[in-house]
Amino acid sequence: MKYNTLLYYCYSTIADAEQFAADHLKFCKDLGLTGRIIVADEGLNGTVSGTVEACKTYMETVHADPRFAATEFKIDEVNTPSFVKMHVRYKSEIVHSGLRDPHIINPQVKTGKHLEPVEFMEMKDRDDVVVLDVRSNYEHSLGKFKNAVTLDIDNFRDFPAMINELSKYKDKKILTYCTGGIKCEKASALLLHEGFKDVYQLHGGIIKYGKEAGGKDFEGKCYVFDNRLSVDVNSVNPVVISTCYNCGATTDKMINCANPECNEHFTQCDACGDKMEGCCSPACKEHPRKRVYDGTGYYVKVPQPVNKKAKPELA
Repeated sequence: MKYNTLLYYCYSTIADAEQFAADHLKFCKDLGLTGRIIVADEGLNGTVSGTVEACKTYMETVHADPRFAATEFKIDEVNTPSFVKMHVRYKSEIVHSGLRDPHIINPQVKTGKHLEPVEFMEMKDRDDVVVLDVRSNYEHSLGKFKNAVTLDIDNFRDFPAMINELSKYKDKKILTYCTGGIKCEKASALLLHEGFKDVYQLHGGIIKYGKEAGGKDFEGKCYVFDNRLSVDVNSVNPVVISTCYNCGATTDKMINCANPECNEHFTQCDACGDKMEGCCSPACKEHPRKRVYDGTGYYVKVPQPVNKKAKPELA
């Protein structure tokens, strides 16, 4: 049987987002889909996986809703579903940034100029351009565009604090990129708000770039938020840039630490994976709650309450 995995987002106001999340969960389960979807007042952010037929029905139904008619789906063919369970959760944002004032940051109103993959490829090496990776450390350590500026951040919510560090590039054209495009919507909007004049974003992110531009000059693999953990992007001039966290050997294998209280994302070669039993350190290896390492480094998350109103978050 053939399966698809769909990656998508849509910034579009949802009047009763909490109820929508509950209804959408039932709809996805009825289709037999697995995945993770975040619903907020500002829109949808999801990755879902299922049979080709189920995914086709899902896309058609989403597009039939006027609020989400413009949603662009990135479609991957997979041998097995990319998730074990189906979660739809209501949260304050569809990507956690801490930038919740719509009068300041609202991708529906103002954001960076969208570049299609081929346009991005043609612009990225110009002298007046800076290519900016807005993803987290563990993501860009696995793979990034050649010569891209990366940020020392653990989560996207740390991005706003990096604006001063980026001020030296204000006279350049800034080309932002992320996995699927969703983070760039807010990152580019914030850059514009902070006085950057010429800001662009890679439409559809790294995933679309791989499909439409062959992934040229994307070095390494792209981290994804499902049980695949990473995907190949570059079919033109691929290289491996990541190294094993434990021994330093070249490896492109990304895992989560087997200690659930750590759950660190890191690259680890197979030899160290066997030796460390999927853990990042001896302390984690000895932890009483250590999960069984099966060689993949992917673990199903501990179930959490579904569709409960999110608690206020600190900006």
